[in-house]
Amino acid sequence: MEFFRIRRDIPFMRFALLFNVISIITFLVAVGSLATRGLSLGVDFTGGTVIELSYPGPADLNQIRAVTAKLGFAEASVQNFGTSRDVLIRLPVKQGLTSAKLSEIVLQELRKEDSKVVMRRVEFVGPQVGQELFEAGALALLFVSIGIVLYLWLRFEWKFGVAAIVANMHDVVIILGVFSLFGLEFSLPVLAAVLAILGYSVNESVVVFDRVREVFRNRRMRSKSVAQVLDHAITATMSRTIITHFSTQLMVCAMLIFGGETLFYFALALTIGILFGIYSSVLVASPIVMWLGVTREDLAKPEKKQEAEAVV
Repeated sequence: MEFFRIRRDIPFMRFALLFNVISIITFLVAVGSLATRGLSLGVDFTGGTVIELSYPGPADLNQIRAVTAKLGFAEASVQNFGTSRDVLIRLPVKQGLTSAKLSEIVLQELRKEDSKVVMRRVEFVGPQVGQELFEAGALALLFVSIGIVLYLWLRFEWKFGVAAIVANMHDVVIILGVFSLFGLEFSLPVLAAVLAILGYSVNESVVVFDRVREVFRNRRMRSKSVAQVLDHAITATMSRTIITHFSTQLMVCAMLIFGGETLFYFALALTIGILFGIYSSVLVASPIVMWLGVTREDLAKPEKKQEAEAVV
């Protein structure tokens, strides 16, 4: 589907070096923040107390967050659990307080607002469980990355696989860098968003690479240089890119604005990832393919070889 068609190729590759320098600087800032500041890990990874509450009617999550913040737990996670009457609170570890004592303090404060609130369960999540989750998440990122490289290597050519994984790692590091730089909480939903962006970004790269292969195989395009082929392929997919990403970003922005605190960081990670996913597919992956020396012969068989196969 195309709502509009760009008739003249946009010279993206002319500015490839400039944008790649910007990407390298942004990447280094993100890596530097991760190395010096690290990530502000949530209770899912660091361990803490999990409290499940039940209210007689729909729970006011904002009021509960205000109570936990007053107790010194501004970073507490408060969300509905199953129904609007059930609430799950995750509190970080606090020195000198056991989970039982901490739950009693929270319950006393909450009963000042609603005397009918009932505590269903209290659990302590140890740091060891959080460490295992963190390691499992890192392994998931590693295996997804390896899978992407192998897939693109088999479908296109190894140069495309290398370019795609560099672009994908660029997106992941930028997301993690933003969360590190601004001290935003990194939780399991954010990790899920990062994994989703990996798939989303590689899909965009595949669309562009597929069009590059078509252009290379087109006899009328033989006179074009590699840079011109890449410009033509990117421009040809521009309408699809704008429609797809605008629709996706519209939905994610709705979650970001109206989804409440529970979905905020998840939606924020997706928003950053989608924006940089477009950028990296066009201005990171494509220039890398060009600089790795991709040629028409990498994707299209020479005519003599084709003719010989046809005779056989």
